[in-house]
Amino acid sequence: MPGQSYSSRADVPARYRWNPESIFANPEAWKAALDSLIADLVKLKALEGRLAEGSGVLAEALALRDQLHMRAGHVTVYASMCHNVDTADQAAAAMNGQANTAYAQYLAATAFVIPEILSLGRQQVTVWMDENPALQTYKHYFDDLFRQAEHIRSSDVEELLGMAADPLGSIANVYGVLVNADMVFAPAEDSQGEKHPLTQGTLVRLLRSHDRRLRQTAWENYHARHLEFKNTLINNLTASIKKNVFAMRARRHASTLDMALFDNNIPSDVFHNLMDVFRKNLPTWHRYWRLRREVLGVDTLRPFDTWAPLLGGEPSLSYEDAVEMICEGLVPMGESYVAQVRKACLEERWVDVYPTPGKRSGAFSSGEQGTPPFIVMSWGETIISLSTLAHELGHSMHSYLAWETQPHVYSEYSIFVAEVASNFHQALVRAHLLESDRDRAFKITLIEEAMSNFYRYFFTMPLLARFELETHQRIERGQGLTADVAIGLMADLFEEGFGGEVAIDHDLDGMHWSTYGHLYADYYVYQYATGISAAHALAGPILAGDSDAVDDYQSFLKAGASLYPIDALKLAGIDMTRPEPVETAFAHLSGLIDQLEQLLSDH
Repeated sequence: MPGQSYSSRADVPARYRWNPESIFANPEAWKAALDSLIADLVKLKALEGRLAEGSGVLAEALALRDQLHMRAGHVTVYASMCHNVDTADQAAAAMNGQANTAYAQYLAATAFVIPEILSLGRQQVTVWMDENPALQTYKHYFDDLFRQAEHIRSSDVEELLGMAADPLGSIANVYGVLVNADMVFAPAEDSQGEKHPLTQGTLVRLLRSHDRRLRQTAWENYHARHLEFKNTLINNLTASIKKNVFAMRARRHASTLDMALFDNNIPSDVFHNLMDVFRKNLPTWHRYWRLRREVLGVDTLRPFDTWAPLLGGEPSLSYEDAVEMICEGLVPMGESYVAQVRKACLEERWVDVYPTPGKRSGAFSSGEQGTPPFIVMSWGETIISLSTLAHELGHSMHSYLAWETQPHVYSEYSIFVAEVASNFHQALVRAHLLESDRDRAFKITLIEEAMSNFYRYFFTMPLLARFELETHQRIERGQGLTADVAIGLMADLFEEGFGGEVAIDHDLDGMHWSTYGHLYADYYVYQYATGISAAHALAGPILAGDSDAVDDYQSFLKAGASLYPIDALKLAGIDMTRPEPVETAFAHLSGLIDQLEQLLSDH
């Protein structure tokens, strides 16, 4: 079995690295594609001011824009993947910067299209759709466009906003380079005094150690390093929030939350209902913290104990074994679905598997229609790694099916529905493994993995969503945002969430916000909680053998952006404007705690 990490990417066998050749043969081919893209932007600019000439010109402009967008996506995905798997690679960083600049040029070149369409008016566009079949594809696109009309500015303003995307986009890049490449963490130390390297790729494994001293020093050294950079980190986050407030005002929205929800036509009740149901059900989490403290046998539970294994003997899983377990869990989805997952993992090199120096932390799925939906992760040979892979494969299969089914204009589904597909995969795989003929220790470890997943998506992310709302509102009101204010806010949220069952260090634990790059994608994090809620509501009927539910779910995946997110989920039978899916997720969470209590008592 390969080791848990490699000293360099060159040491990693090719089958465990993403497949860049599936996009471009080499960096030279990428550069040629970049230059060609930039040169061809003038073809679209040549149509500026001409969309009113007739349906044919409008159809030509939209088709050309979509083609250029796909090409820009290929250039961007290649460069960003090269950079993300080795953030210390200066050549890859330069490519990523060039790609971002080219994408900003694309945005500027296409800025005239939407204002000119809006100037035509809905009635004229409807007439042209009737007479030109090439425009009928854009029916939902036009509907969404005219819905957003009041927040779309003139061609000149839209061009300026497009040009601003490049410099403003560098804010998130600064954060990524700082925490992934420039920050060096003091090693963690176990109870025997042995040192253990602490990196973004090793943190989770260290926090899951049986050795409490190792967990504590890993957590504290990780957060202490962030605390040293607290002023830089808060100023960078403030710049990101101000970027969002700038966009809010430029587009004449009442608040940044309204702007974020408006983009995908999400009612504000979805966000506020989630927060209300979450706070009402916090006693479920408090119950879990009490159980964990009792089982671990500690007087005071600390945040670094929330991942500690409750039993010894966790199985060591190879990547290949995990792929097989995932495929077994996905059997209810049908043979062709499972076959594609297996081929993606073992033959087509969708996954960049192992941690290496400079590799971006966490795991994510990335791609563009016409490329594979790649996955970046840091395999740790654990059940958590298995679950992470299942999660990201949910994203990638969502992309795969949407790209295979939809025209380019609807190929990029929203973040709101993305987290449904990923958590759905985990729900199916976990249910299969819990029902399999495996021993008590395996099932306890599996439930711990489930609780860890819920802890991240159904505890931490709602807390971060509240942090995000408060920090944005402060900037919107013209108030300052200092590191100490942010630390205090995070510490207060932890105090409420832990309900006195977990003791926190105000400054260290209050820096936890700074460890999440998610905050640079404004109002992203709440969608983890809505996603996991919808996922479990959808998984129930499918696990019960409802073949119609499978068809409905796959229709949801294939819909891409051809429907509004709330309507796409209704296609699969879920209404996220109501509290029931969130309540269902808390009921499932409570059931997991029941099972854990029972298994722990069976000895």
